[in-house]
Amino acid sequence: MKRILILLGALLAAGASAPSFAINVLACEPEWAALATELGGDKVKASSATTAFQDPHRIEARPSLIARTRNADLLVCTGLELEVGWLPLLLQQSGNGKIAPGQPGYLEAGSLVQRLEIPSRVDRSEGDVHASGNPHIQLNPHNIARVAEALTQRLSQLDAANAATYQARYKDFSARWNAAMQKWEQQAAPLKGVQVVEHHKNMEYLLDWLGMRSVGTLEPKPGVEPSAAHLSALVAQLQQKPAKMVLRAVYQDARASQWLAEHAHIAAVALPFTVGGDDKAKDLFGLFDDTVQRLLEGAK
Repeated sequence: MKRILILLGALLAAGASAPSFAINVLACEPEWAALATELGGDKVKASSATTAFQDPHRIEARPSLIARTRNADLLVCTGLELEVGWLPLLLQQSGNGKIAPGQPGYLEAGSLVQRLEIPSRVDRSEGDVHASGNPHIQLNPHNIARVAEALTQRLSQLDAANAATYQARYKDFSARWNAAMQKWEQQAAPLKGVQVVEHHKNMEYLLDWLGMRSVGTLEPKPGVEPSAAHLSALVAQLQQKPAKMVLRAVYQDARASQWLAEHAHIAAVALPFTVGGDDKAKDLFGLFDDTVQRLLEGAK
């Protein structure tokens, strides 16, 4: 009898320690972790390799991140060379072959959308140019919708037992997302044609969605820090072609945009850029709610 009780206790303990989720999702960026949570609910455990306050081009593959990569069932990344500086090393050190590119456990979001700014040639003297196009796809909600459909299918493929749950959650998310997109586009109608300066060319999908125009960047070349000479030239340019605001992501240094705002007499607007970028951008819906409102405030 004692032996049976010991065996029963061991079985109960094993059951209590078993994970309650079916798929462990690691996202390269916070927006994809948030999307996996929307679609998977308690069937997934989703985390992000980066935060809204980190430049997604450049992070360090720390041991804790390597461990999370080793235990992942599905890796969701933007691709388009956004993570080329750190993801290959991370995958190599993790030894997790099931999430390698080309495997069912890897999903590249950037390959699912219509890409902007695909260069006719790649010349590294022109700065950090991405051969496959601009990788900052997350600030157009129509791109989120396209990735959501593909991610639902991949979750269903990897976890067929819960496929009906993923499909039902996708249907619910899609209905709420489409309604939200209509709301954002109505709210943002006054922004059409508004001219802006960007810190880095990472707002292109947002501007394209809302019909806004970029007339310059604080960086003289992509990935090259702003210089005093370039900023002074921008001020002179804006006297001829005015802009309403200068935009930056929260992870970018504020000093250059504040200098330009003061000297060109335009608004400096920091956008959350992804989920977690500020207190209001706690999920994907909050990200776009806050982004549209910040742009409208800056355009006044």
